[in-house]
Amino acid sequence: MSEQHNDPLIIAGRSFQSRLLIGTGKYRDLEETRVAIEASGAEIVTVAVRRTNIGQNPDEPNLLDVISPDKYTILPNTAGCFNAADAVRTCMLARELMDGHDLVKLEVLGDEKTLYPNVVDTIKAADKLVQDGFKVMVYTSDDPIVAKELEAIGCVSIMPLGSMIGSGLGILNPHNINVIMEDCKVPVLVDAGVGTASEAAVAMEMGCEAVLMNSAIAGARNPVLMASAMRKAVEAGREAYLAGRMPRKKYASASSPMEGRIVGKL
Repeated sequence: MSEQHNDPLIIAGRSFQSRLLIGTGKYRDLEETRVAIEASGAEIVTVAVRRTNIGQNPDEPNLLDVISPDKYTILPNTAGCFNAADAVRTCMLARELMDGHDLVKLEVLGDEKTLYPNVVDTIKAADKLVQDGFKVMVYTSDDPIVAKELEAIGCVSIMPLGSMIGSGLGILNPHNINVIMEDCKVPVLVDAGVGTASEAAVAMEMGCEAVLMNSAIAGARNPVLMASAMRKAVEAGREAYLAGRMPRKKYASASSPMEGRIVGKL
């Protein structure tokens, strides 16, 4: 058994083998959603409660019929909420629909153009949800001070953006994310902005505990193939981080020893 399989992701006391978390939006249909999630190897699947039917509309197709809570850890999220009150209400609805489920992903957005987090209302909602017994994984900016505040409130995971949601721009500020990882004791996951496999690997090589994505897979020409690529990238990036990369050097260093080499004469 490889070291990767002896290296679980621990969130809110639960253990997961996969470090790839994926969303369920933007797919062509529920069948493509199901197949892509299977190809990703993800164990945690996040669902936008305000946009996806998980039982609140009994006459419509239910996502949970193809993404079974018996197989996956469903992570309700508050996508589409632009204030703390709506976000809290959405989490409470999810808990009611899912028989007391308390692990949620909180995101409170600032505007529709950037989908950048509104950190003031994020902090307000996080505080209320933690007091109400929720285990909160929180989408936030890459501000280390905000991250520490959210950890102090009691969030179980800090999820700074790599870049704007759905942008595919990759990790624009690795320095700040490194500072957040140094300062926070709870798992730090890159959430948003990853566009392709190499960017997922970079996040993992930095030491992030996991990566959450949706658009990078659902928006690919072949979502199922991209899901498979992301699975491998996250695993490879984590293994590279655990292995420890070679030090960077200013000049070349020969792979084989110079002593005892054959010297030719003309």
